[in-house]
Amino acid sequence: MANKFRGAMPGGFNMNQMLKQAQQQMQALQQKQADLAKQEFTYSVGGSAVTITCNGEKVITGINIKPEIIDPEDPEMLSDLILTAVNGVLAQVDAESKKITAGIPGLDNLGKMF
Repeated sequence: MANKFRGAMPGGFNMNQMLKQAQQQMQALQQKQADLAKQEFTYSVGGSAVTITCNGEKVITGINIKPEIIDPEDPEMLSDLILTAVNGVLAQVDAESKKITAGIPGLDNLGKMF
């Protein structure tokens, strides 16, 4: 028995059109992810005493620590500053990733995956 529908289903549902739209959305997402990967994000704490830089793939590309804040008597302070800066820059990447997926219908919850 031959398929009479050729992509169109009863009630006006067109499977081919739906697949085409999904493919377009996936291509748009991939392009936006590539653009995000090229972006650079920077976060500073302690009056720029510690600055962390990373790219959109969450790879840390730079750490700058001002020598005057290094206190051998208080290494925990430096550790806290570094942790705060790293978490801050990664949060920036997450926020930008959410913006990207928010613009593509049906993909707005995928930002957690990237």
